[in-house]
Amino acid sequence: MADDVLRLEEVRKSYNIGKPTETEILHGIDMVLRRGEFVALIGPSGSGKSTLLNIMGLLDRPTSGRLFIEGQDTNALDDRPLTQLRGRSIGFVFQHHLLITAFTALENVMMPMLVERGFPDASMKRRALDLLIGLGLGQWQHHPANALSGGQQQRVAVARALAMEPALVLADEPTGNLDTKSAEGVFELMREVNRKSGTSFLVVTHSMEVARGCDRI
Repeated sequence: MADDVLRLEEVRKSYNIGKPTETEILHGIDMVLRRGEFVALIGPSGSGKSTLLNIMGLLDRPTSGRLFIEGQDTNALDDRPLTQLRGRSIGFVFQHHLLITAFTALENVMMPMLVERGFPDASMKRRALDLLIGLGLGQWQHHPANALSGGQQQRVAVARALAMEPALVLADEPTGNLDTKSAEGVFELMREVNRKSGTSFLVVTHSMEVARGCDRI
């Protein structure tokens, strides 16, 4: 288990528990994601992908079963340490970039570090700038997010996801809102980060082309 970034054991999730409309969405999911893997999660709409992603991202809890992040049994954690684990170990990239549009690219990338530390410092700014330069956005660091193209905004979102050097990045349809060229660029960017840093990626996608570019599905 030392190389497991994420492990799910018999994870189930139900809604409206105890009511006539009770529905089980996840039916005993077992899954292991190892350090450095780049994995696709596919399935039709309504199959439970977003529910599963929310559980893996520690945004929701399973009804039953166990979830381990870097060997830590999350069932044993209350809200505060769970939030700390999420902030330290997991980065998120969404279909809609969710940038703060009035903030600059640099300020958006700094946000996870600000949340963690409570105040800005020079090392935080240097980390954010290094990420933007590495993703080809150094010259855009002082541009507000709403002045960037869709592909550039998604690159900023990738940089933000990497700000805390997480072991795992969860990407929910990260190229779904982009044109073909921009989508290919963002996907190749994530693959390059994966190869260079060993960060694990789990990519939720409807695109078989994207899925085939992953290590496994």
